Amino acid sequence: MIELEHRQFQCPGYYIRAASKPFEARGAEALRRRVFVEEQGIFATHDRDEIDLVATHLVALSTYAHEADQVVGTVRIHEESPRLWWGSRLAVDSDFRQVGRLGSELIRLAVCTANARGCDTFLAHVQKQNVPLFRRLKWAVLEEVTLHGVPHAKMSADLSFYPPCENPTSGWFLKPGRRI
Repeated sequence: MIELEHRQFQCPGYYIRAASKPFEARGAEALRRRVFVEEQGIFATHDRDEIDLVATHLVALSTYAHEADQVVGTVRIHEESPRLWWGSRLAVDSDFRQVGRLGSELIRLAVCTANARGCDTFLAHVQKQNVPLFRRLKWAVLEEVTLHGVPHAKMSADLSFYPPCENPTSGWFLKPGRRI
């Protein structure tokens, strides 16, 4: 009788990192269009603007056999003025929202990256339904605003909660499981 080795199936994971390959940039743009144009109807045809030209684009990538497979989350960051950074256009693919940590990890990489680049203040306009998540991640509401006809909160990150990430292109690998 032949004995077969039984190996436990390992769930795929996710790379959280700065976009560095053309497919990552294209995937982030396509995801933002699906979320902000098709799903939420905030923009008519696209959500791209002048910030995209200067922003660092971060992505969450699903894996297949530990190789990056598709962009399932994205956010962008930019320095508006010396030491003042903004995060914007956080999006997670609707098929991957149940993973539960992708948005949180993108937020973490965004603030840690800016922190490594000399950030003193990190701000974001957060859609109202996402404010509780940001509060759990040590963000404070500064004011309520309406952008593109949608209620938002202008929020500020507690930088002491986010250690500097010197190499966002390497980022990290996220195994599914524990929720934040």
